Amino acid sequence: MIWDNVAKIYDAATNVTNGKANRKVSEIVAKQIESTDNVLECACGTGLLTHRIYPLCQSIVATDFSTAMLLQTKKKCSQATNLRLDKADITQLPYDTNSFDKVIAGNVLHLLPDSKKAMEEMRRVCRVGGEIIIPTYVKPEHKNLLTRSWLNLLRIVGVKFKNSFTFSTYQEFFSTLGYKEVRYLLVDGCPSCAIAFVKI
Repeated sequence: MIWDNVAKIYDAATNVTNGKANRKVSEIVAKQIESTDNVLECACGTGLLTHRIYPLCQSIVATDFSTAMLLQTKKKCSQATNLRLDKADITQLPYDTNSFDKVIAGNVLHLLPDSKKAMEEMRRVCRVGGEIIIPTYVKPEHKNLLTRSWLNLLRIVGVKFKNSFTFSTYQEFFSTLGYKEVRYLLVDGCPSCAIAFVKI
């Protein structure tokens, strides 16, 4: 699996290419977390968001499909006492309905062959009145040489985008699924990151 192979170098690589944007996204997501929240994080990767979230919430379950990525999260969040790590598929979450106050999935929807199924699962496990927070890489509305070069590099190492969202098509994705209460932010970077805040 590509993610097992790149887990140890992932942080260093992304910090060089998009560190400022990643830090900004982490700050924005962290501001949505309350001390009483029970949080589920899907596709936690190396724990970029997990590390910011766990000190702020009551509890967090961080999941990923890659064992090597989960190991990196465990190292990064070694001081956490309210964190559980699970290997899980975002399209088949092993949790009860209405289990979490906040559900977060960072930079994964563009990689999935069935993003709709992932949304259905996140919606299922999120409590009524809760929120799903989904940062996702998006390509520019118009041609951008730097972003295109970055995407080509990812393809070379084996990372393939299944959904090539722009900021506008990302909004259309949620509208098509019938979500009415959604707020969007765009964080500039290479690539930029669109964050959707979906009220349940």
